[in-house]
Amino acid sequence: MIAGLDHVVILLEDLEVGIATYQTLFARAPAWRSTSDGAAMAIFTVANMSVELMAPVGHGPAADRIRAVLPEQGATLASICFRTGDIAGMHRRLDRLALKPDPIAEVESRDTETGATLSWKRTRAATDATRGVRQFFLELSDERPVSPAVGDAPFLGLDHIVVATQDPERAAALYGARLGLDMALDRSNPEWGHLMFFRCGDLIVEVVHRPDDKADKNRDKLWGMTWRVADADAVRERLLAAHVNVSEVRSGRKPGTRVVSLRDGTCGIPTLLIERTGKDV
Repeated sequence: MIAGLDHVVILLEDLEVGIATYQTLFARAPAWRSTSDGAAMAIFTVANMSVELMAPVGHGPAADRIRAVLPEQGATLASICFRTGDIAGMHRRLDRLALKPDPIAEVESRDTETGATLSWKRTRAATDATRGVRQFFLELSDERPVSPAVGDAPFLGLDHIVVATQDPERAAALYGARLGLDMALDRSNPEWGHLMFFRCGDLIVEVVHRPDDKADKNRDKLWGMTWRVADADAVRERLLAAHVNVSEVRSGRKPGTRVVSLRDGTCGIPTLLIERTGKDV
């Protein structure tokens, strides 16, 4: 019943800093800005999903929640929201699978720049049932506007989002058997650990267990994102010109790919860029 990934939420202290950072990164402007309950939001929408930046402004329930989880420096990849075409059916499935969903809520957002409105219905699974990763499920009434390009070599979309786990078997049961995502890859290697790919629309939820990771075995963590680009060299040159510290372009682990690592310019979110050069990637 999950149609794809709708958006991820990045919490940060200063929204304007976050907007400037991700506009430089994506070479796209935010497509939506709004405020609610003491929080200010900016949304960047690419071809296959959105990134919602959220920061506290003043006081309010949302502002208090954000401040409670923000790290001392940087930002945090806080939650993931799956899209569904049937929120009532999704709610029933979550309930049957003991994921303890919240009651379905109807939400409306107004863009502060244009006055346009968007509405959706959503629910949230209990975080203790989703291994510590906050998971929302959303039925959107209409498509969000896509973020306009404001520079050369803009990002195309998300390729995969990474979930770090210390219990691959339980994580596989959650994303595969319970949420119903199709497992596309299950591979282990003594050097880099256990890797699983779950298809989610046209992108991948990557679940990884690294042997040197000493995190809580009962809690997974949203760890990072890999973005699709058309020309890795052009994006690298653009980011270097903007004084972003990036690696050299190198061959990816998967045949037919080229990748670039970002060392800064992401508000602390681990980020990789990928160019697909082959036909079977």
